Amino acid sequence: MARKKRREPETATIESATHDGRGIAAISGKKVFVAGALPGETVEFIRRKSRRKYDEAELLQVIDRSDDRIEARCEAFGRCGGCSLQHVDADYQRAIKSQTLKDNLERIGKVKPDTWLEPMTGPIWGYRRRARLAVKDVPAKGRVLVGFREKHAPFITDMHRCEVLAKPVDAMISDLSELVARLSIRSRLPQIEVAVAENGIALVFRVLDPPSEADREHLVAFGLERDLRIYLQPGGLDSLQLIQPAECDESLHYSLPEFDVRIDFEPIDFVQVNSEINRRMVRFAVEQLDAGPNDRVLDLFCGIGNFSLPLARQAATVLGIEGEKTLVQRAAENARRNGLDNAAFRVADLGKIDGSEAWLKAGWDRVLLDPARSGAAEVVARMAAINPARIVYVSCHPGTLARDAGILVHEHHYRLESAGIIDMFPHTAHVESIAVFTRKPTSP
Repeated sequence: MARKKRREPETATIESATHDGRGIAAISGKKVFVAGALPGETVEFIRRKSRRKYDEAELLQVIDRSDDRIEARCEAFGRCGGCSLQHVDADYQRAIKSQTLKDNLERIGKVKPDTWLEPMTGPIWGYRRRARLAVKDVPAKGRVLVGFREKHAPFITDMHRCEVLAKPVDAMISDLSELVARLSIRSRLPQIEVAVAENGIALVFRVLDPPSEADREHLVAFGLERDLRIYLQPGGLDSLQLIQPAECDESLHYSLPEFDVRIDFEPIDFVQVNSEINRRMVRFAVEQLDAGPNDRVLDLFCGIGNFSLPLARQAATVLGIEGEKTLVQRAAENARRNGLDNAAFRVADLGKIDGSEAWLKAGWDRVLLDPARSGAAEVVARMAAINPARIVYVSCHPGTLARDAGILVHEHHYRLESAGIIDMFPHTAHVESIAVFTRKPTSP
């Protein structure tokens, strides 16, 4: 059996870069993507993964440095897979993401907006109010690791704090490591979910075995000392158990003050991670939909009502559609708490609609789309049946936005009025964006 060739450090000059902070070098006719390298730099790297058309490499050192390079704030940067762009400033990051959106719209959708929006910006540190932290007992290191996965390996990064997590969780990584190390089930606790609300902080401990009484005492004491809500999750999403405090009179919540709306959520519900950016995004989306007191609005992929409830303050009627029953229930409860009797919600898998759904043809003046990474292909294919005057599309993947935008423009005769990025996830390669479409007038 042939022995696998040992990888050795190599040196090259970076010619260009990808949107996620990987520099591209061409060596012997094959592209090598070097994470964290910038165009114009000469770097030393080592190849980690071989593909048919390219290789992926780890940056070892920068020999000739770009003027655009800055010092990363996080000690774990380069090892942690959570952030990939801390080595350049926020404006550079936004320029990369804006170019990615433009390239995708032009290449995939064959469309250009009439107006490019300025990037929607907010805090770049301590912004992340939702996170899933991996946990692993590593005897070889003499500690339990808590954090995000490594960039080049399926291991958990050995880290002690996280600069993008909201306070005070940003400085809690080492404390969580020590807490889990004291538990009898430390090898059977694979993750901790973090949820930071305006009225409290929740930690959800995923447990594969029941914790002992001593384990529960450690977890409760940790929560008491730091004023945290502590939950156990032994099974699916419906298995959540609050153990600290013994009971809560008030749900976790966040507010959208401009619309006099408060949205309650459970610690494992999906909420936008960046609260300040979310407020700006909602305000912009509502402004762009421009729904009046006689307009009917369809909010697709509505979640717990993040857009539906503010829209209900302005429109005659709002219908939110979502695939997860628990989120639909939460949205309806939020509408009731906010006194919004003109907002209704229903469950439907929007990836499997066939055009026979009654709500498609119920007469809608405005549509808001906020799909997952896979986009809204099935809905967009049937947009002629809905036929709204205006559409606002909030996207977390520029490729699927571009695909859907191409269909809206070339097949359904909408105009791409404007588009731009939303800097929801600073320092990461994640590209969140928003696009506004208007229906072209029909010929007489």
